Amino acid sequence: MTTSTQHRTTELWAIGPADVGSGESLALLRDYYSDVANSYYRLHLGREGTPQEIETGLADSPSDDLAPPTGVFLLGRYAGEPAACAGLRIVDAATVELTRVYVRPERRGTGGGARLMAAIDEAARALGAGRIVLDTRLDLVEARALYARCGYREIPAYTERPYAEVWYAKDLVRADR
Repeated sequence: MTTSTQHRTTELWAIGPADVGSGESLALLRDYYSDVANSYYRLHLGREGTPQEIETGLADSPSDDLAPPTGVFLLGRYAGEPAACAGLRIVDAATVELTRVYVRPERRGTGGGARLMAAIDEAARALGAGRIVLDTRLDLVEARALYARCGYREIPAYTERPYAEVWYAKDLVRADR
């Protein structure tokens, strides 16, 4: 993709807060979960997850806390169509946790990931956070590369979740400095 083409496609992205329980948000969360779960199933079990496994995983991993007053959910639209999402949950007065970062495969490479990450920083600051933390799996190489490009660095474990294998943090620089 040329620089001018990249610039044009990046302009097609609009990202903002959304109701985590809306139909559009739930569809993106289902796609997110299917994507990361199937990556795990292919790597460790040599197969895709069954529909029942995906539904059970979704039910066991609710996103209700990605709404005020405990967090925020961002929805990214590409040319008006829902195509990306991310959530922030409040950990404490100075820290938020990033989760559910997803760009639909057909929209990857269009600048949506970078736009989403910039919107995440803005949303974290609006929540009063000075730091964003996250955990992820080692096999999610593209996500880890995006985090590194956006200023996240590896940190010691701060959770003991079943699928957490690597932890990251980013200290936010206040826009008013």
